[in-house]
Amino acid sequence: MANAHDRLEPPERLVRSLGSDPASASVTEEVARQWLAALPDIAQECLARWELTPERVQMPGGRTSMVVLVRQADGTPAALKLSPPDGTTVLEHAALAHWDGRSAVSPLRVDTANGALLLERLHADVSLRSLAEPKAQLEAAATLQRLWVPPPAAAGPNFPTVAAHTAAEADVLRSHREQPWAADVRAVLDEALELHGDLVAGAAEESAVLLHGEYHQGTVLAADRVPWLAVAPRPLVGERAYDLAWLVRDRADTLLAAPGAAAAARRRVAKLSESLDVDATRLRAWTLFRTASAGAHALALGAQGQGELLLEFAGLL
Repeated sequence: MANAHDRLEPPERLVRSLGSDPASASVTEEVARQWLAALPDIAQECLARWELTPERVQMPGGRTSMVVLVRQADGTPAALKLSPPDGTTVLEHAALAHWDGRSAVSPLRVDTANGALLLERLHADVSLRSLAEPKAQLEAAATLQRLWVPPPAAAGPNFPTVAAHTAAEADVLRSHREQPWAADVRAVLDEALELHGDLVAGAAEESAVLLHGEYHQGTVLAADRVPWLAVAPRPLVGERAYDLAWLVRDRADTLLAAPGAAAAARRRVAKLSESLDVDATRLRAWTLFRTASAGAHALALGAQGQGELLLEFAGLL
């Protein structure tokens, strides 16, 4: 007969992701390995302390966390999210608490020591990517706009700034461009680095807001109390154009397979910048930098298909 641990094992996707790229969760390979081994016990402890009844582990799940669908003591459905000990739970909970359910999933409980968040249950299998592209982009833009609020003024965790976060990414990108495999894409990487320097130098601190940080159609899920809610923030403080970059590149594989891909990519930039009153030049620049950085990182990990797709998209901009 299966024991309780059998139902709480980390999904294979999470194991592969942390094993191949532990840096994605800001933990070392050894810490990631230890955390994955301890995950069933951590889950059991949270379930017992918060009087939760597990239903199932969400599959295929995310690449940096495990979600267990649960029932609370009164039968209300919820989702238990468990993340590695990299500090992301503290920031995620602070952002969600600040948004207080406005366009984002509501936090119910938190245990930062164990990287545990109890969240309201959403429809995890239904994201904005289930909609046709034009409708999905409209809903995504409307939801994101409501998240852009001034950061908390009260004492609490300090959210990283876009400037500090991307400075580290730019350093990694510089090291990537020196690798032999980067020869064919060095022009795109150089443009991305040049644009980053201009972006950081020209950022206006007075316009900084709380950002989602990893916003795209896949991080907006169907809900019951409102149609759509954002999940899985990696919150930062900075300019709004940064937060729109992943919406520009959403469904890049489909866009690149169609005729007129370059024009379509530029139309996305124009439409999003106009609808949300964001400078189109800065939106293009952030999209190019973030996409080129992600593409180079994928190539460095050996994910050639993904890396080439991202860098091709960046080149179209």
